[in-house]
Amino acid sequence: MTDRWFPKARPRAVAGGLQARSKRGAIARTWWSGRFVGVLEEMGMGGRLERGRNYARRGQVISLEVTAGSATARVQGSSATPYRVRIGITAFDKRDWSKVERTLAENAWYAAKLLAGEMPEDIEAVFADLGLPLFPTGARDLSMDCSCPDFQVPCKHLAAAFYLLAEAFDEDPFTILTWRGRTRDELLANLRTARAGTSPVGPALPTTPAAFYALQADLPSATAPASDPASLLDQLPATTFTLRGHTLPDLLRPAYQALDDLAYDH
Repeated sequence: MTDRWFPKARPRAVAGGLQARSKRGAIARTWWSGRFVGVLEEMGMGGRLERGRNYARRGQVISLEVTAGSATARVQGSSATPYRVRIGITAFDKRDWSKVERTLAENAWYAAKLLAGEMPEDIEAVFADLGLPLFPTGARDLSMDCSCPDFQVPCKHLAAAFYLLAEAFDEDPFTILTWRGRTRDELLANLRTARAGTSPVGPALPTTPAAFYALQADLPSATAPASDPASLLDQLPATTFTLRGHTLPDLLRPAYQALDDLAYDH
Protein backbone atom coordinates (compact mmCIF):
# COMPACT_ATOMS: atom_id res chain seq x y z
CA MET A 1 0.00 0.00 0.00
CA THR A 2 1.44 3.41 -0.93
CA ASP A 3 0.65 7.03 -0.18
CA ARG A 4 -1.31 7.48 -3.41
CA TRP A 5 -4.38 5.98 -1.70
CA PHE A 6 -4.54 8.99 0.61
CA PRO A 7 -4.98 12.60 -0.54
CA LYS A 8 -2.00 14.80 0.34
CA ALA A 9 -3.63 17.37 2.61
CA ARG A 10 -1.45 20.09 4.08
CA PRO A 11 -0.90 19.75 7.84
CA ARG A 12 -2.14 22.54 10.06
CA ALA A 13 0.56 24.92 11.25
CA VAL A 14 1.71 24.51 14.85
CA ALA A 15 2.90 27.32 17.10
CA GLY A 16 5.74 26.26 19.38
CA GLY A 17 6.04 22.70 18.08
CA LEU A 18 9.11 20.52 18.63
CA GLN A 19 11.23 21.20 15.57
CA ALA A 20 14.03 18.89 14.57
CA ARG A 21 17.37 20.67 14.86
CA SER A 22 18.55 19.10 11.59
CA LYS A 23 17.22 21.06 8.61
CA ARG A 24 18.67 18.88 5.88
CA GLY A 25 20.42 15.57 5.37
CA ALA A 26 20.56 12.93 8.09
CA ILE A 27 18.84 13.72 11.37
CA ALA A 28 20.96 11.47 13.59
CA ARG A 29 24.25 12.97 14.80
CA THR A 30 25.56 10.27 17.15
CA TRP A 31 26.07 6.53 16.91
CA TRP A 32 23.17 5.70 19.25
CA SER A 33 20.60 7.82 17.40
CA GLY A 34 22.03 6.60 14.09
CA ARG A 35 21.41 2.99 15.16
CA PHE A 36 17.82 3.89 15.96
CA VAL A 37 17.15 5.77 12.71
CA GLY A 38 18.67 2.83 10.84
CA VAL A 39 15.88 0.61 12.16
CA LEU A 40 13.29 3.11 10.91
CA GLU A 41 14.85 3.31 7.47
CA GLU A 42 14.92 -0.48 7.14
CA MET A 43 11.13 -0.63 7.46
CA GLY A 44 10.59 0.36 3.82
CA MET A 45 8.21 3.24 4.40
CA GLY A 46 8.43 4.82 0.94
CA GLY A 47 7.12 8.39 0.85
CA ARG A 48 6.12 8.27 4.52
CA LEU A 49 9.76 8.41 5.53
CA GLU A 50 10.34 11.74 3.76
CA ARG A 51 7.01 13.21 4.83
CA GLY A 52 7.62 12.19 8.44
CA ARG A 53 11.04 13.87 8.33
CA ASN A 54 9.41 17.03 6.94
CA TYR A 55 6.81 16.93 9.73
CA ALA A 56 9.61 16.72 12.30
CA ARG A 57 11.46 19.66 10.75
CA ARG A 58 8.35 21.82 10.44
CA GLY A 59 7.52 21.40 14.13
CA GLN A 60 4.36 19.30 13.67
CA VAL A 61 5.22 17.23 16.76
CA ILE A 62 3.57 19.06 19.65
CA SER A 63 4.88 16.95 22.50
CA LEU A 64 7.08 13.92 23.15
CA GLU A 65 7.44 11.98 26.39
CA VAL A 66 9.67 8.97 27.02
CA THR A 67 8.97 6.56 29.87
CA ALA A 68 9.79 2.92 30.55
CA GLY A 69 8.63 0.95 27.53
CA SER A 70 6.81 3.81 25.84
CA ALA A 71 7.40 6.97 23.81
CA THR A 72 4.20 8.97 23.36
CA ALA A 73 3.69 12.03 21.20
CA ARG A 74 1.01 14.33 19.85
CA VAL A 75 1.45 15.13 16.16
CA GLN A 76 -0.54 17.77 14.30
CA GLY A 77 -1.70 16.67 10.88
CA SER A 78 -4.40 18.05 8.63
CA SER A 79 -7.15 17.25 11.15
CA ALA A 80 -8.19 19.82 13.73
CA THR A 81 -7.34 17.39 16.52
CA PRO A 82 -3.67 16.32 16.91
CA TYR A 83 -3.05 12.61 16.45
CA ARG A 84 -1.96 10.49 19.39
CA VAL A 85 1.16 8.46 18.67
CA ARG A 86 2.76 5.73 20.73
CA ILE A 87 5.99 3.80 20.07
CA GLY A 88 6.34 0.91 22.50
CA ILE A 89 9.31 -1.30 23.31
CA THR A 90 9.90 -4.00 25.91
CA ALA A 91 11.37 -2.51 29.08
CA PHE A 92 13.88 -4.71 30.88
CA ASP A 93 12.74 -6.01 34.27
CA LYS A 94 14.49 -5.59 37.61
CA ARG A 95 16.42 -8.84 37.25
CA ASP A 96 17.75 -7.82 33.83
CA TRP A 97 18.78 -4.39 35.03
CA SER A 98 20.44 -5.89 38.08
CA LYS A 99 22.67 -7.96 35.77
CA VAL A 100 23.44 -4.93 33.60
CA GLU A 101 24.30 -2.70 36.54
CA ARG A 102 26.48 -5.35 38.16
CA THR A 103 28.43 -5.82 34.91
CA LEU A 104 28.86 -2.07 34.43
CA ALA A 105 29.91 -1.54 38.05
CA GLU A 106 32.56 -4.25 37.85
CA ASN A 107 34.24 -2.45 34.94
CA ALA A 108 35.92 0.73 36.19
CA TRP A 109 36.00 2.28 32.71
CA TYR A 110 32.28 1.86 32.05
CA ALA A 111 31.39 3.04 35.54
CA ALA A 112 33.61 6.12 35.29
CA LYS A 113 32.20 7.13 31.90
CA LEU A 114 28.59 6.73 32.99
CA LEU A 115 29.08 8.48 36.33
CA ALA A 116 30.65 11.36 34.39
CA GLY A 117 27.46 11.60 32.33
CA GLU A 118 28.97 10.05 29.18
CA MET A 119 27.65 7.10 27.19
CA PRO A 120 30.40 4.54 26.38
CA GLU A 121 30.45 3.86 22.65
CA ASP A 122 30.49 0.09 23.11
CA ILE A 123 27.88 -0.12 25.85
CA GLU A 124 25.61 -1.87 23.36
CA ALA A 125 27.99 -4.86 23.53
CA VAL A 126 27.47 -5.12 27.30
CA PHE A 127 23.73 -5.50 26.80
CA ALA A 128 24.22 -7.90 23.89
CA ASP A 129 26.53 -10.16 25.93
CA LEU A 130 23.74 -10.45 28.51
CA GLY A 131 21.19 -11.31 25.83
CA LEU A 132 19.50 -7.91 26.11
CA PRO A 133 19.41 -5.91 22.84
CA LEU A 134 19.69 -2.22 23.68
CA PHE A 135 18.23 -1.07 20.36
CA PRO A 136 15.28 -2.53 18.47
CA THR A 137 16.44 -4.71 15.61
CA GLY A 138 13.36 -4.10 13.47
CA ALA A 139 9.65 -3.36 13.44
CA ARG A 140 8.94 -6.68 15.19
CA ASP A 141 10.59 -5.31 18.36
CA LEU A 142 8.25 -2.30 18.44
CA SER A 143 4.56 -1.69 18.94
CA MET A 144 3.34 1.34 16.98
CA ASP A 145 0.00 3.07 17.23
CA CYS A 146 -1.42 6.29 15.78
CA SER A 147 -4.96 7.62 15.97
CA CYS A 148 -4.86 8.79 12.32
CA PRO A 149 -7.02 6.97 9.70
CA ASP A 150 -3.99 5.69 7.76
CA PHE A 151 -3.89 1.91 8.27
CA GLN A 152 -0.31 1.67 6.98
CA VAL A 153 2.15 1.32 9.88
CA PRO A 154 4.27 3.25 10.43
CA CYS A 155 2.48 6.34 9.13
CA LYS A 156 4.09 9.74 8.61
CA HIS A 157 3.00 10.82 12.12
CA LEU A 158 4.80 7.87 13.65
CA ALA A 159 7.81 8.62 11.44
CA ALA A 160 7.88 12.22 12.70
CA ALA A 161 7.83 10.97 16.29
CA PHE A 162 10.63 8.51 15.45
CA TYR A 163 12.85 11.33 14.19
CA LEU A 164 12.20 13.51 17.23
CA LEU A 165 12.90 10.50 19.45
CA ALA A 166 16.24 10.01 17.66
CA GLU A 167 17.12 13.64 18.36
CA ALA A 168 16.16 13.11 22.01
CA PHE A 169 18.76 10.33 22.06
CA ASP A 170 21.27 12.80 20.57
CA GLU A 171 20.54 15.37 23.24
CA ASP A 172 20.62 12.89 26.12
CA PRO A 173 21.80 9.34 25.35
CA PHE A 174 20.44 8.21 28.72
CA THR A 175 16.98 8.53 27.13
CA ILE A 176 17.46 5.18 25.41
CA LEU A 177 18.08 3.62 28.83
CA THR A 178 14.98 5.33 30.19
CA TRP A 179 13.00 3.81 27.34
CA ARG A 180 14.38 0.41 28.34
CA GLY A 181 13.32 0.90 31.95
CA ARG A 182 16.07 2.77 33.83
CA THR A 183 16.27 6.53 34.30
CA ARG A 184 19.63 8.30 34.52
CA ASP A 185 19.22 8.99 38.26
CA GLU A 186 18.23 5.39 39.02
CA LEU A 187 21.12 3.95 37.02
CA LEU A 188 23.78 6.22 38.48
CA ALA A 189 22.54 5.74 42.04
CA ASN A 190 22.65 1.95 41.60
CA LEU A 191 26.12 2.13 40.05
CA ARG A 192 27.44 4.17 42.96
CA THR A 193 25.98 1.70 45.44
CA ALA A 194 27.42 -1.27 43.54
CA ARG A 195 30.84 0.36 43.21
CA ALA A 196 30.90 1.12 46.94
CA GLY A 197 30.20 -2.53 47.66
CA THR A 198 32.75 -4.00 45.24
CA SER A 199 35.64 -1.54 45.41
CA PRO A 200 38.61 -3.04 47.26
CA VAL A 201 39.65 -1.25 50.44
CA GLY A 202 43.43 -0.88 50.78
CA PRO A 203 45.45 -0.70 54.00
CA ALA A 204 45.31 2.57 55.89
CA LEU A 205 48.27 4.87 55.26
CA PRO A 206 50.48 5.92 58.20
CA THR A 207 49.36 9.22 59.70
CA THR A 208 52.82 10.55 60.74
CA PRO A 209 56.17 10.84 58.94
CA ALA A 210 57.86 8.66 61.58
CA ALA A 211 55.33 5.88 61.06
CA PHE A 212 55.57 6.25 57.28
CA TYR A 213 59.37 5.78 57.21
CA ALA A 214 59.52 3.18 59.98
CA LEU A 215 60.65 -0.33 59.09
CA GLN A 216 57.42 -2.29 58.61
CA ALA A 217 59.01 -5.77 58.86
CA ASP A 218 62.36 -7.47 59.34
CA LEU A 219 64.41 -7.64 56.18
CA PRO A 220 65.32 -11.16 55.05
CA SER A 221 68.93 -12.11 55.70
CA ALA A 222 71.17 -12.69 52.73
CA THR A 223 71.76 -16.27 51.72
CA ALA A 224 74.57 -17.70 49.68
CA PRO A 225 73.88 -18.03 45.99
CA ALA A 226 73.12 -21.47 44.61
CA SER A 227 76.35 -21.43 42.61
CA ASP A 228 79.75 -19.72 42.76
CA PRO A 229 79.51 -16.37 40.87
CA ALA A 230 83.00 -16.94 39.51
CA SER A 231 81.75 -20.08 37.79
CA LEU A 232 79.71 -17.84 35.47
CA LEU A 233 82.98 -17.03 33.74
CA ASP A 234 83.16 -20.61 32.54
CA GLN A 235 80.00 -19.96 30.49
CA LEU A 236 81.66 -17.23 28.42
CA PRO A 237 82.16 -18.10 24.75
CA ALA A 238 85.70 -19.08 23.89
CA THR A 239 87.93 -16.20 22.82
CA THR A 240 91.46 -15.94 21.42
CA PHE A 241 92.31 -13.09 23.79
CA THR A 242 95.20 -13.84 26.17
CA LEU A 243 97.43 -11.74 28.36
CA ARG A 244 100.79 -13.14 29.37
CA GLY A 245 99.49 -16.61 28.68
CA HIS A 246 96.25 -16.19 30.70
CA THR A 247 92.75 -16.40 29.11
CA LEU A 248 90.05 -13.77 29.74
CA PRO A 249 88.09 -15.91 32.28
CA ASP A 250 91.32 -16.58 34.20
CA LEU A 251 92.09 -12.85 34.35
CA LEU A 252 88.58 -11.95 35.60
CA ARG A 253 88.16 -14.79 38.11
CA PRO A 254 90.09 -13.13 41.01
CA ALA A 255 87.98 -9.98 40.67
CA TYR A 256 84.69 -11.96 40.72
CA GLN A 257 85.81 -13.87 43.78
CA ALA A 258 86.91 -10.71 45.60
CA LEU A 259 83.54 -9.02 44.97
CA ASP A 260 81.70 -12.12 46.18
CA ASP A 261 83.78 -12.22 49.39
CA LEU A 262 83.24 -8.51 49.99
CA ALA A 263 79.46 -8.81 49.64
CA TYR A 264 79.12 -11.50 52.29
CA ASP A 265 81.69 -9.99 54.66
CA HIS A 266 79.21 -7.10 55.07
